[in-house]
Amino acid sequence: MQTLIKLLPYSQMGLAFLLVVGVLLQQRGSGLSSTFGGAGVGYSTKRGAEKVIFYATIVISILFVIACILAVRLG
Repeated sequence: MQTLIKLLPYSQMGLAFLLVVGVLLQQRGSGLSSTFGGAGVGYSTKRGAEKVIFYATIVISILFVIACILAVRLG
């Protein structure tokens, strides 16, 4: 149990880094014009690597929330 408490902050840092990378890899539109509402992109389905990154980001976020809850309960 003591080992888990010591390793938990490092796992949270790793998951946080992966979560940031996963969110940044998902791009909706390209360029500055899409930020301000210009050049809207129509609906498209996720395929290939985009779909894998999307689902991996969801899994990583769930693991991060579980790690945070464990840190509060154990710490």
